[in-house]
Amino acid sequence: MAELDLLGSILSSMERPPAAADGEARRRAREQAARVKKLQEQEKRQKVEFRKRMEQEVSQFIQASGEPRRRFQPMSKIERSILHDVAEVAGLTSFSFGDDEDSRYVMVFKKELAAQQEEAELQRGPAPPGPPNDYKDKYRHLIGSDAAKAAARTMEANKAYGCVPVANKRDTRSIEEAMNEIRAKKRLRQAEDEGGPGGLGG
Repeated sequence: MAELDLLGSILSSMERPPAAADGEARRRAREQAARVKKLQEQEKRQKVEFRKRMEQEVSQFIQASGEPRRRFQPMSKIERSILHDVAEVAGLTSFSFGDDEDSRYVMVFKKELAAQQEEAELQRGPAPPGPPNDYKDKYRHLIGSDAAKAAARTMEANKAYGCVPVANKRDTRSIEEAMNEIRAKKRLRQAEDEGGPGGLGG
């Protein structure tokens, strides 16, 4: 009987420390939860403040008549998503640019300005064919003012570039005839090379 009492006392003494430890763990868990909640509230507050700041900047951008687009500083993914949302609500177009996550930034564009430019281009009609600028002006420092006109007046074929005479272009021979003539010329050239300057029988 005494042994059972001893065993019971040992068991009861063993149960007490875990109970105290459980209380400590619960206290730590409560502190951790409080810290997490505080951080979440702080993050939420920062997002609200950032959104207000972006709304002010976007509003200033809309009022600036001579500014068709605005580039914002690089920001985090969450901040970019907030700015995209603000731009969409304001009726603007926005895109993210940059390869590296740390350097990605947002560019905001005015939709109505882009629409006005498109409408003005439609009213102007199609652009006349030809280059947008005169090449003589672009290369004046290289060719001078009269070089292009002189070159245009000359317009002579340079034989060094292998221009084909008109007679050759209208060749009516068959392929076999042309090949036979080429072979004959080749044989004649070989005979001249072998026979020396005197040619065949010289």
